[in-house]
Amino acid sequence: MAGRREYPERPMVGVGGVVIRDTRVLLVQRASEPLAGQWSLPGGAVELGETLEEAVVRELKEETGLTVRVVKLVEAFERIIRDDSGRPRYHYVLLDYLCEPVEGSARPGSDVQAVAWATPEEFDRYALSEKARAVCRKAFALAGRG
Repeated sequence: MAGRREYPERPMVGVGGVVIRDTRVLLVQRASEPLAGQWSLPGGAVELGETLEEAVVRELKEETGLTVRVVKLVEAFERIIRDDSGRPRYHYVLLDYLCEPVEGSARPGSDVQAVAWATPEEFDRYALSEKARAVCRKAFALAGRG
């Protein structure tokens, strides 16, 4: 992918997939920065010439081994992580999409240490951020399961 993720010249566009199976959502434990070691929704940066939906499908396949169908946009937001001097170290414009699993079994892929299917009641166990929790709640409601 072209462009620097750390200390970028401009915000980067990222996508995430909220994959729901029954009463659980798919989470990944990040292997690299930003968020190394933390649990979040799977996803990553959009590549040049790629549509947002193509990026979601590609990222979910790379990170989790799942083939997904993108259903609809759940939420768009920003994540700006600043260094100790206040300079933006990472700046992402993120678009999270509700997805349905089509094929495959969830397994750790690129940039991922582990995967887990979690219910909302289990989010504390994964120290899921409040923003990720809110996106998941919204996705469950959109899917008619919340």
